[in-house]
Amino acid sequence: MTDIRFDPPAGGLVPHMGITLIGEGEGWLEARMPIQQIHLRSGANALHAASMVALADSVCGFAAGEVLPDGAKGYTTIELKSNFLATASDGTLLARAEAEHLGRTTQVWKSEVTHKETGRKLALFRCTQMVLY
Repeated sequence: MTDIRFDPPAGGLVPHMGITLIGEGEGWLEARMPIQQIHLRSGANALHAASMVALADSVCGFAAGEVLPDGAKGYTTIELKSNFLATASDGTLLARAEAEHLGRTTQVWKSEVTHKETGRKLALFRCTQMVLY
């Protein structure tokens, strides 16, 4: 898969974390994040939970921004939940966001974070985005 257009603002969390969008379609969006030392827990050879949350929340947020209702100016995450199933210490993480609900005032998105090399599911994620007018 080739990278899709994406021009993140200078600085910020997304480029710092190494997140790259790799695919999009009707009601879905995918991203990848190569695991780096900054993604691991201190003193452990395992992912920090916040690294997976950053990837999943980012991919859901980017997807939400692509399908805003007419007149909307933006969105913000108002709720999120994660279930961590496994960890990794190297390789690449993939996340796919899919729309569950696309309303005028809220959107609900789900994402799964998987390990590219093994195909192992590492985390389940769900978030609610408030649409801003």
